[in-house]
Amino acid sequence: MLLALAGPAASAEVLDRVVAQVNGQVITLSDLRFEARVAMVERGGAALAETPLDQATLESALQLAIAQRAAGAEADRLGSFPLEAADVEARLQRFESRFANHAAFEHFLHASWADLGQLREVLGRALRAERALDSRVRLRAQVNEGDVRRAWEVEGSPGSFDEARAALREKLVRQRYEAAAREELAKLRAAAQVRIVAQPADLAEVR
Repeated sequence: MLLALAGPAASAEVLDRVVAQVNGQVITLSDLRFEARVAMVERGGAALAETPLDQATLESALQLAIAQRAAGAEADRLGSFPLEAADVEARLQRFESRFANHAAFEHFLHASWADLGQLREVLGRALRAERALDSRVRLRAQVNEGDVRRAWEVEGSPGSFDEARAALREKLVRQRYEAAAREELAKLRAAAQVRIVAQPADLAEVR
């Protein structure tokens, strides 16, 4: 826990604290909050950048942070999925494009007490984890024509099979991918050395 001492009585104010450790890597409260906001912007746009971080959001962010670090540790062990600087820059440009302009993007970084280096690190870690996970589940998510037809018959979809085929195939692939991803993330976490120091219920922002 990091403290700031202020005033004659040297009253202590908590500036940061350790939330978790994953294979020896420390996740602090400031890390968790920043990574939560980055994930929210990537998924929902800049409008979510200043949304208060409640318990559910921090819990989701903590699980994501743990999973990404566990996936990265496994990639390190295997010597796989190295990142090129250009890959991270492309992800950074895509992230910035979610803001109305560069000034709004800079405001986000300033309000998050972060800089470009920290953002590149977060985005790069996310990108590498996504690639590592995709390599594990992509083949398991594939479906064949028989799978699609059986799903069409079970659902009793209106219209012809040919009309429903594309949408059903996409739905089946997504469902299988998500199920396989959850399974692989559980395996990665089980193999990692994870220690939770602070619970999200104690860390939620109140506004």
